[in-house]
Amino acid sequence: MSKEKRSKKEMSDTKRVVLFTFVIVLVVVLIGVTSFFVLREKDEEKENETVKTNTQEISGYGITVDDLDSEYYKLEFEKLKANLESKNVDMDAYAESVARLFLIDLYTIKTKINKYDIGGIEVVLPEARDNFVVNVTDTIYKFVEDNTKGKRTQSLPVVSELSLINTKKGEFKMDGSNEKVPSYVFDFEIGYSSDLGYDTKAEITVINRDKFMYVVEKN
Repeated sequence: MSKEKRSKKEMSDTKRVVLFTFVIVLVVVLIGVTSFFVLREKDEEKENETVKTNTQEISGYGITVDDLDSEYYKLEFEKLKANLESKNVDMDAYAESVARLFLIDLYTIKTKINKYDIGGIEVVLPEARDNFVVNVTDTIYKFVEDNTKGKRTQSLPVVSELSLINTKKGEFKMDGSNEKVPSYVFDFEIGYSSDLGYDTKAEITVINRDKFMYVVEKN
């Protein structure tokens, strides 16, 4: 091979190497830039995720409050907490607070992350909770949009007032047995910060089982 041909071949090989190197560098840069923006977007989404923080619990009762709860719920929670932590628990007030917390939490849907974030479940009779969840997700919470990313614009209710209309004491017969336990039936009128067509009246049955109060019925 002549020097001229060899020189041209070497130049051609050099160009191919340079071009190949340039392509590799370009691909690496593009991958890096893309990864940077994708990761930054994920970090921003993670920062904006709606999460429950600063959760407090009434020891021994499993009733909690967190930063997402409404101010009205927090006030009733503190009232119940003070009662349950006192030396002489007022059982009538305990029952009423359970009914109030149940309604406030159930119908203050604006604070819920999604349709599966069921309000009031903590004070429902444990063996009835599964049916309660199914019923609520299929009815009241059926069309609640997800707010995990904190971008929901859907209008949802916030309970602003509960007016106790009537209280009736009695006994409640437990399902599947002849056991009867002390009960309270509370009739409430429900007020909202905005009228969105949700229930404005509710009848709540609370039972006293082994000195723990539970919601067993809502009408």
